[in-house]
Amino acid sequence: MIKHFNITVSGKVQGVFYRASTKRKAEELGIAGFIRNEPSGSVYIEAEGQMAQLSSLIDWCKIGPRHSNVENVHFTTGDVVDFIGFEVRY
Repeated sequence: MIKHFNITVSGKVQGVFYRASTKRKAEELGIAGFIRNEPSGSVYIEAEGQMAQLSSLIDWCKIGPRHSNVENVHFTTGDVVDFIGFEVRY
């Protein structure tokens, strides 16, 4: 069953290729959705996939790419939108 997660990642996550790296990881895991920078300095992700895929993405988000410093990952469930692909939004 497809699930939808709304994820906010805070810390040093802008200017460190967090969005591009998350896109690659989401595509590797077969997850659809998007990621964008937020004015607060966090990143916001909407992700859809199987629970195991989403759990793997959450685990990855807690670490992030090499130059990031993740302080917090918060996620809630949402309604499935049926995204196609995973994109970086600006």
